[in-house]
Amino acid sequence: MSRLEIILSAILFLSIGFNIGIFIYARAALARLLFVSEELGDLQHMVNALARHLKSVYELEMFYGDATLENLLAHAVSFNEHLETFEYIYTLTEEDLEPEASTGEEEEEYDDEEDHPQET
Repeated sequence: MSRLEIILSAILFLSIGFNIGIFIYARAALARLLFVSEELGDLQHMVNALARHLKSVYELEMFYGDATLENLLAHAVSFNEHLETFEYIYTLTEEDLEPEASTGEEEEEYDDEEDHPQET
């Protein structure tokens, strides 16, 4: 082997090692991004549920017009709107669920179970 072949072989092995390292790093970074995306989506759903629950409590005759609940509801809606600015992140992991999302039956059913636990 000539000196040029040795140098080229060393560069080739370094390049292969570097490319493998970049691939492993990119895969780990993508996994973390998808995890954060899922968590932000879950947080958005929880805030939506909280805002709906606060609105339903505020609309009860007993609490209608209560300033504290009104401010809490306004704060929850504002927070929800702020979270929607990150929609492009948490929609990375969601499949196209347009028809299912429009009914909202599944989410309401979950909320009802959460609001009214069964007594045993």
